[in-house]
Amino acid sequence: MLKQLLARFPKRPIQSESFEDPSNDPNSGPPRSNAPKRTSSVVFPSSILAGIEPLLPFKDAPNSEKMSLFISKLSLCCMVFDFSNPSKNTAEKDLKRLTLIELLEFIASGPPRFSEPAIFALCKMCSVNLYRVFPPNYRSLRGNNRVGNQKPENEDDEPSFDPAWPHLQIVYDMLLKFVTSSLVEPKVSKKYINHSFILQMLELFESEDPRERERLKAVMHRIYGKFMVHRPFIRKSISNVFCRFVFESERHNGIAELLEIFGSVITGFALPLKEEHKIFLWRVLIPLHKPKCLGVYFQQLSYCVSQFVEKDPKLASTVIRGLLKYWPITNSQKEVMFLGEIEEICETISMCEFQRVMVPLFWRIGCCINSSHFQVAERALLLWNNDQIFNLIGHNRQVILPIIFPALEMNVQNHWNPSVLNLTLNVISVFTEMDDMLFLVCHAHFLEEQEKQSFETEKRKEAWDRLENAANLQPISGNTTAVLNGPDKNKATSKPASFPFSL
Repeated sequence: MLKQLLARFPKRPIQSESFEDPSNDPNSGPPRSNAPKRTSSVVFPSSILAGIEPLLPFKDAPNSEKMSLFISKLSLCCMVFDFSNPSKNTAEKDLKRLTLIELLEFIASGPPRFSEPAIFALCKMCSVNLYRVFPPNYRSLRGNNRVGNQKPENEDDEPSFDPAWPHLQIVYDMLLKFVTSSLVEPKVSKKYINHSFILQMLELFESEDPRERERLKAVMHRIYGKFMVHRPFIRKSISNVFCRFVFESERHNGIAELLEIFGSVITGFALPLKEEHKIFLWRVLIPLHKPKCLGVYFQQLSYCVSQFVEKDPKLASTVIRGLLKYWPITNSQKEVMFLGEIEEICETISMCEFQRVMVPLFWRIGCCINSSHFQVAERALLLWNNDQIFNLIGHNRQVILPIIFPALEMNVQNHWNPSVLNLTLNVISVFTEMDDMLFLVCHAHFLEEQEKQSFETEKRKEAWDRLENAANLQPISGNTTAVLNGPDKNKATSKPASFPFSL
């Protein structure tokens, strides 16, 4: 088998004119086929690769032949093996792994400047090994119990690891070294690390192996940094992934890693922010709070949002309105997350922006204070421990206290949790010390409203009592005649109607 593998490579040196430029190939676009493919052969068209003996060590090759040997060894590594059976092709797998390690060491050692055929051969080898169709996740086919990255309680939470990772890891490291190398000309390599290459890299974020997603994150971040011409396309492509996740499938394994990439991208945005970046915040990042599996990527999402607010503080009110729009009503864990993000935004919000959203914001906070889930109520009441929020509330107490006072009083009267009750009393004492007269006015208004509600409740009860008494005084209806329009229309039956209740 080993001899057959080595026999695939020609023995003549590579000719520069045999290299094919994918930019001139009309078939270089990625066709869509129903048949699953292991490799994207259409990204890199077939060409005659190197012809020097691939098993020759780099140290034994003259400097003039090292790049040809590099291409030849890359060709050797284009052979893909089945790793689902560990006992199959063990010798060939070991040979390929040793060759990959040798290639990685060669790239890291600072070789001569990469030629265009070498760049092409490396990109082709990476595409052959990395681009693949993932098998369907059988766990996602067990009904509708799984949403996004969430799993049913009876499923194992252990991540799935790719058996081919010993080879894939080296390929990723090689690609990362190649992208970051100063010996690679971006003007040449961008022809092969093109839009098709980037799209298929983004598809690999569907991998269930967290190790692969981490390597992908590092490679994609370096590609974004090196190839400025591809930056708008990368941002648009990642936005499309987010939109499909939110509005279509709610299933994707790499949302957290993609958000980490965008977190560093947002940090580099120039001021003033472009309109397209603000649209991305409102139409993509804010809706990402909607899926049920928010907890999987909430930390990365919150960081991206906070970066936007730090870049442009005027966006704080926009973010708060978006959070109120997607506020979870029946998910207590998400409510706690939302309250934490609200606190983080309010730490940097200006007074003017705060006043624009304080009425709907504290109406929602009042609902959280009355939540029967003690963690939600506690998290809402702990907002008063934040000095910045306390200062904002103090300057706008004439508006805020009347909104939340009923929630505070209802907690004092009815809440079951002692910790929530103590925090409520602390907030009440804070408002009393802040503005005693306003507190008394709110308390008096609350008592008046309670009396009105009691009066309205009593009136409704009396009205229902009168209706019930009037119904009981009505006599039971007598006989009723039912006419049957059957075959014999001359026949009619008369039956006394009996009702179990009085009309």
